[in-house]
Amino acid sequence: MDLNTRIKLEIDSRRDELVALTQDLIRIPTLNPPGRHYREICDYLAERLARQGFKVELIRAHDAPGDSDTYPRWNLVARREGAAPGDCVHFNSHHDVVELGHGWTRDPFGGEIEGDRIYGRGACDMKGGLAASVIAAEAFIAACPDYRGAIEISATADEESGGYGGVAYLATKGYFAPERVQHVIIPEPLHKDQICLGHRGVWWAEIETHGRIAHGSMPFLGDSAIRHMSAVLTEMEETLYPLLASKRTEMPVIPEGARQSTLNVNAIHGGAPEQAPDFTGLPAPCVADRCRIVIDRRFLIEEQIDEVKSEITAMMERIRARRPGFSYEIRDLFEVQPTMTDRDAPVVRSTAAAIEAVLGREAAYVVSPGTYDQKHIDRIGRLKNCIAYGPGLLELAHQPDEWVGITDMADSAKVMALVLAELLAP
Repeated sequence: MDLNTRIKLEIDSRRDELVALTQDLIRIPTLNPPGRHYREICDYLAERLARQGFKVELIRAHDAPGDSDTYPRWNLVARREGAAPGDCVHFNSHHDVVELGHGWTRDPFGGEIEGDRIYGRGACDMKGGLAASVIAAEAFIAACPDYRGAIEISATADEESGGYGGVAYLATKGYFAPERVQHVIIPEPLHKDQICLGHRGVWWAEIETHGRIAHGSMPFLGDSAIRHMSAVLTEMEETLYPLLASKRTEMPVIPEGARQSTLNVNAIHGGAPEQAPDFTGLPAPCVADRCRIVIDRRFLIEEQIDEVKSEITAMMERIRARRPGFSYEIRDLFEVQPTMTDRDAPVVRSTAAAIEAVLGREAAYVVSPGTYDQKHIDRIGRLKNCIAYGPGLLELAHQPDEWVGITDMADSAKVMALVLAELLAP
């Protein structure tokens, strides 16, 4: 029996274990924000992987954004050396999950099973992928104990809020240096027959318009910052959104609507602050002297970040030229450059071959509409040989009644294990 067949049979025999592991991970409510139970999930994985012969490190991202003694940013990195020198293949998954939102019909942290699905917050994004990578590594080690090189598995913090307490921190400490790690797979939910080569860029900024406070019964004595902001939103609708819709990319971004540049207004705040839920009084009558929006601009590999920012500045200057009393500020929040791994990279070729061997069809190549931790591995770690590949449907991420398919996890685990065979088998 050849190695690939032995690996597939090993994973088939571990199907119940894959389900149980995924359920256990879902039942640890690692909500971000604020960053709950990060140490608990790292401890759980550390105990399991140590039993499999992995050397485990628990690493707190001291002084990273969000890190505090109340909510420390804990990460796990587990490494298992092979019988001979060779490359290191690293599976990186984030362990944090987003808020629940409304509309759930199931226990968000129950790990309930119905048919071929496991339900729960993080089932798809991305505890199913994390579980699949663990099972893939364990099955490969059982089938090929004399492998060369090394296998690493990481579970990292805060991907949902930028990854600065997770992969970014580890990258600055050298954990993704090319001399230490040669191949990285991030099991994000991008469909089991697709290889994600990278992602679009992002610029977040805060735009503030200024006004002058006055009594609400005499608004003519003041200057409403909210009215000034309405002019900004109108200008966006009339000129900026059409401009962005005209920008198209050759990147294979999914879904189709994300193959253009996009802009989202994430939040708007103006006037008197909202009171606590238990406040029963009425607001004071005041003209708003400040109004702020937070914008989320996603841009293409064909665009330059300076161009992206100058479009917003030019828009604001057009408004100022024709609107009396208009003044504003733009504050950068963060930015990420687009990234895209070459289709001829070793991890891409190996994963494509494994997909065809497991699923019997050629792999598709895609780019994510939003960023994920590849940005830090690329820019900080200087490691280009990185992709996202994992089970689950992207459109289920962050939704109520989120789920991951059990068969999809098992198939993805087989793909990941065959990648290990291709890159590490003696």
